[in-house]
Order: sequence, then structure tokens, then C-alpha cells
Amino acid sequence: MNFQNSVGLDDQPLWGTVTAVQANFYQVRITTSDSTKGSNYSLLCTRRALLKKIGQKVMVGDRVVVEEPDWQEDRGVISKVLERQTELHRPPVANADQILLVFSLAEPTLDPWQLSRFLVKAESTDLKTHLCLNKCDLVSNVNQEKWRQRLADWGYQVNFISVLQQQGFSELLKIFQGSITIVAGPSGVGKSSLINNVIPQVDLKIGEVSGKLQKGRHTTRHVELFDLPGGGLLADSPGFNQPDLTCDPLQLAWYFPEARKRLQQQSCQFNNCSHRDEPNCVVKGNWERYEYYRNFLENAIAYKKNLQSTADENFSKKLKVKKSSKAKYEPILATKKYRQVSRKSKNQNLQDLNWNYSTDDIDEDLS
Repeated sequence: MNFQNSVGLDDQPLWGTVTAVQANFYQVRITTSDSTKGSNYSLLCTRRALLKKIGQKVMVGDRVVVEEPDWQEDRGVISKVLERQTELHRPPVANADQILLVFSLAEPTLDPWQLSRFLVKAESTDLKTHLCLNKCDLVSNVNQEKWRQRLADWGYQVNFISVLQQQGFSELLKIFQGSITIVAGPSGVGKSSLINNVIPQVDLKIGEVSGKLQKGRHTTRHVELFDLPGGGLLADSPGFNQPDLTCDPLQLAWYFPEARKRLQQQSCQFNNCSHRDEPNCVVKGNWERYEYYRNFLENAIAYKKNLQSTADENFSKKLKVKKSSKAKYEPILATKKYRQVSRKSKNQNLQDLNWNYSTDDIDEDLS
């Protein structure tokens, strides 16, 4: 029995979730409202020309309407993209619910500064953030408890796992259920190994850790959603292995749970407080990551200035598209002072002059 007959989709619109994007093709997992007739089925789809014309992009995680299904060839056409609840650009994922940051306690050694940078980037997405530390089998229980307490002071609860020893996966599966989760973290910490273990049918390439630099090689090249056995979708995340701090400097403090807690209890004296040297600031003070905050703030301010400088530079330029279809900005030249005035403009100026002259004469006679 084919899928079309089993789920009764002859005359009904098809709803689905985009699980992968490659070039101009989209893998869409079709979901039915009646779970007794079938669960999931995938179609390889293109998108309507109209969507392309209006600039509607289709992202991994998008909820879409599919028309013209070809059940023999497993193909279809995306005709509509539903409104997104969330949207990320790096990695390009729509409707994600949470981010799972994966770091390792050893090989490579956990770096608090790098971890903080990832945490701030995750907090800036407004998605729920979970933290997972892999390779717990390589460190002592005492060391684990030190990190647990330290991260609790930062405002995070941590899950310790060991992919090699198959430890700690039951708690992770509870976090994944019913949600779209983005797995992120630096290279070489075991993200792909984790996914391969929770989703056995997936076989992601695993990068080795460099002996000299103690850094891994990032192996994921595109975003793809994978079905979890207990429900939910999981995405590996190229583009999130080296996060940049592009947030508003005035919002940065809210991405540190320690600072956010202080701001929720009491406000600073100034609305535009940068939490550095201003008087009566409630954020600056004796908390571990305050110096990280100041460093990240300088980066965010520099990024904003560079962005404004680029915008001002482009404002003084015009976009010119050549025959080769390559776009290029060129400076806008000042109007040439020696350019001849057209005959039409001359005649118009002369008429204006005569009219003003006649009006002045009338005013003098009346006076």
C-alpha cells in the first residue's frame, strides 16, 4: 500500500517541516493530523517561482505547505511558508526552540573564556540554552563538582556526559523531546559523536583533535534536522563553531545571567549605562565573568562602529550592475559645475524672472 492511500491525502493540503536544504531542493518531512494513518514521510521539493520572486526564502525548520505531490517519485512543490516563531541566520534554522552547547572537559581542555563567548552568543538568540560537558570520564569526580558549582554561579545547570562510556544520555533525551534543538559548540568536543549515538541511523563524519593545538576540525558542512527516537528534531550547526559578538552593546549585560539577575532586582542610575565606570552601576563588581563582559563589550562596540562606518561609506556610493551581472559599488560623483544648462531650464528660469518682475511692479503701483 502506498503512502498516499494509507494516509488519505488525496484532496488535503500537505503540511510539513523542512529538514534539509541543498541548492534549490528541500527535503520536507510530511506530517499528518491523524497519527493513526501514518506518521512521517519525506518528499524532495522545489519552491514555487512566486516565492522566489517575492524573496521568500525557505530555511531548515520552516513549516510549509506542499502541493502537487508525486508519490511515485517522492517529489512535491512548496507553495507557502508559514510564519516563523524564531529565526537564526548562523546557522540558518527557523522555529528552533533551544540550543544545546556541547563542550569537553578534556581533549581539548575546557576554556572558560571560549565557553562564555558561546554562552553569550546562545543567549543573544533568545532561545533556551542548555549546557552539556562531554568526556567526563577523563576527569575526576572532584573536578566535575568544581565545574558544576562554578557554572551554577554563572547561572547554568550542566549535564555531564561521556559519549565513549555511554553516560548521561537519558537526561539529554528528556531535554530533546518535542523540541527543535540546535547542537552547537567548538570543533572536536564530540558533537557529531553525540548525534551518532542518540540517532543511530545517522552517520556524521567525526573530526579528530589536533595534537599541537588541541583543536578539532569542523566536519559539518550544512544544516540538517534529524528525527529523534523519542520525538523532537536535532540539528548540527555549521556556522556556530566560532561565534561572533554582533549584539547591541547596551543589551550585552542581559546575556550574562549573573548581570541579568542584578538588573532585574535594581536599575542602574543611567538608562544607557555601559556598566564600566558609571556611578551607581549595579552590574560592575565582584563576579567572576565581569572582565569577560568588559572584553566582549569592547568587541561589540567595535563591531557597531565598523558597521556604521561601512553604512556611511556605502551611502556615498551607488550600486552599479554590469553586463556580467556582477554588482559593484562606485562613488557618487559631484555634479559638474561646467555642465551646460538645458534650453528648457533656461526658458523656465526666464519665465520665473518675468513673473517676479511683473509682480513687483504691481505692488509698487498699488502702494
